[in-house]
Amino acid sequence: MFDLHVTTGIIGSVVCLLLYAAPILTFKRVIRKGSVEEYSCIPYVLTLFSSLTYTWYGLPVVSSGWENWTLSGISSLGVLFESTFIIIYIWFAPRGKKKLVVMMVFPILTIFGMAVFFSSFSMHTHQMRKVFVGSIGLVTSVLMYGSPLIAVKQVIRTKSVEFMPFYLSLFSFLTSLLWMLYGILGRDPFLTAPSAIGSLMGILQLVVYCTYSKCKEAPKTNPDIEQADVMKVAASQEDTKGQKL
Repeated sequence: MFDLHVTTGIIGSVVCLLLYAAPILTFKRVIRKGSVEEYSCIPYVLTLFSSLTYTWYGLPVVSSGWENWTLSGISSLGVLFESTFIIIYIWFAPRGKKKLVVMMVFPILTIFGMAVFFSSFSMHTHQMRKVFVGSIGLVTSVLMYGSPLIAVKQVIRTKSVEFMPFYLSLFSFLTSLLWMLYGILGRDPFLTAPSAIGSLMGILQLVVYCTYSKCKEAPKTNPDIEQADVMKVAASQEDTKGQKL
């Protein structure tokens, strides 16, 4: 029997996997250059926090049975991806940035551990656990979807989209849109609300990218062509003068 809720969850998981995998190209560049350059690790740390929370949220300990198995499964893959990216970032980052990332990751792991402990031993119904863990997940998702605003700010300041990967913004928008639909179908406000915010953030990122990618390309074409034409004219004039002499 066709189940739209489950189908949406599966499609959302596939797109979410693309979102998690999108930074691979970024970190290939980091490894190749041996430097994190101007990239920020904050989005990856916050995505790790969100992935950990929703992995736990989707397990039968919190949810009723395996009603959110697609969410738990893809979020666990997100934990693997984000942990790998953070390790690579720490390896190639200068000392100051290493310290900043560690100072961010340690409290996040501590908060997650406490959430697992309290939801497991202090709450005795699925509803209580869903409200508790879901509330934490809502906050982490809003932080995750809002973290690219750091890149947006940099794009506006530098008028360059070099350090704002397009596919990361695109898949972020598609993922949040699908999980919003999944939350609506499942009548789950702890998935619907943050995903709705994520959709708006995704639209903002795409608008900023399209705007400033055009601004970046414009100076590269016309001035270069005009300069080349000027050089050709100057060269032809010099040849003409040489022939006359």
